Amino acid sequence: MKTTRTLAAMALGFALVPHTVQGQDRSRYRNFQLGSGLPAVSALAGLTPSQAKIIHQRPVVMQELEWRPSYFVSGSTAPQDDPVKQIVFSFYNDQLSKIVVDYDRDRTAGMTVADMIAAISQTYGPPLTPGAEKTGPFTLAESESGTSVAWWGDADHSIVLYRSSELYGSSSASRFRLIVTAPRLEALARIAHAQAVRLDEREAPQREIARQKKEVEDTRVADEKARRANKAAFRP
Repeated sequence: MKTTRTLAAMALGFALVPHTVQGQDRSRYRNFQLGSGLPAVSALAGLTPSQAKIIHQRPVVMQELEWRPSYFVSGSTAPQDDPVKQIVFSFYNDQLSKIVVDYDRDRTAGMTVADMIAAISQTYGPPLTPGAEKTGPFTLAESESGTSVAWWGDADHSIVLYRSSELYGSSSASRFRLIVTAPRLEALARIAHAQAVRLDEREAPQREIARQKKEVEDTRVADEKARRANKAAFRP
């Protein structure tokens, strides 16, 4: 068991150590490949598929898997200075469609937008011109990410760096987020999400009626159980 945990920690450390991807491969973030299934991604992250959260079950299954540094195995040799604060992996029909990377504020303190762009460009190449940036539609993660400051990608891949500001003591500090997506899968995910919301809204009245019926039945069963027990034990 100890050996298994150590190997998992080493694999996670390797997956999260920054490195330059040869050939400017925009289909991945580090070792996480867009289009991969939940089992493959969770294994690489040192997690289990059961830790994924189900967002929708229909019209297709949509899930999210969250990784945080606290998942490192105690006593492992995996690096503890990784700038990533958390990663959220989004899956559409068991295909990794989006990777949202939040960088730790303390580990990027003092870094400028130019510093971040230069670092990310080592992996993805020079950013595209401002006029080529995405104009919409935007997902919730994108709309909450702040201002987009650089974009890499092509017809099949999109990598966007965002910057936002927050109060940190008496001054403001920058927070950076990188969103890596497969536009084709993300478009399908948006359609499926909208369909799921419509289904939920359409069936909400029926679900509420069913909930109330179940509540009444549960109360009746509990009362009847208490009645039998009390009746058998009652002595005037």
